[in-house]
Amino acid sequence: MTIKPLADRVLIKMEEAEETTKSGIILAGSAKEKPQVADVIAVGPGGMVDGKEVVMNVKVGDRVITSQYAGTNVKMDGEEYTIVRQSDILAVVE
Repeated sequence: MTIKPLADRVLIKMEEAEETTKSGIILAGSAKEKPQVADVIAVGPGGMVDGKEVVMNVKVGDRVITSQYAGTNVKMDGEEYTIVRQSDILAVVE
């Protein structure tokens, strides 16, 4: 089964949170920061959204930085993904 985003939505997979600090301290699950860097898995077609033309600027395979609490989490085939609007993506990591 695949997920195909609609309109200006983007399907991303968050990178794993760091398990240890730079000094080597192992973090408990609750102490880890929510990751903000993700890989783009699928991109919607864009088009008219709320009366405005939206051109998609991200593509599959991009690494992006998102707003910390943006999107809707979904679980499919044992994997966790997040669906966000393109406007919730702050930058592309190169």
